[in-house]
Amino acid sequence: MARIEVVQPEGWPRPPGYANGIVASGRTLYVAGQIGWDAAGTFAGDDMLSQFKQALANVLVIVRAAGGEPADIVRLTAYLVDLDAYRRELRAFGLAYREVMGKHFPVMAFVGTVGLVEPRALVEIEATAVLSETP
Repeated sequence: MARIEVVQPEGWPRPPGYANGIVASGRTLYVAGQIGWDAAGTFAGDDMLSQFKQALANVLVIVRAAGGEPADIVRLTAYLVDLDAYRRELRAFGLAYREVMGKHFPVMAFVGTVGLVEPRALVEIEATAVLSETP
């Protein structure tokens, strides 16, 4: 089993929905940027929220294919084409996140970008997971 420890500096408030740091040991899985389409290349929708949820689900498909689970994810980076839309729907994004990931909150960064390689994509998520030493 991988060893994952959340780092919370003394005196700092606990961040909502992410960790400040994680120390982990095990096999490292690097997940390429995933967008909001399914295995057949069909987009979940033309809105950022539905694409976010699908992209996050795609990350989990890859993690599970490597023998992992949501709790093994130590880092997520999301690239969003509309930060204002994300901020307006922050609660809905949080609910979608918890529906897919549960109450596991790795280190995260959400970054605004002017566009992604796939023209219809509104979000792309890449991740790092640390899995047990033996598959």
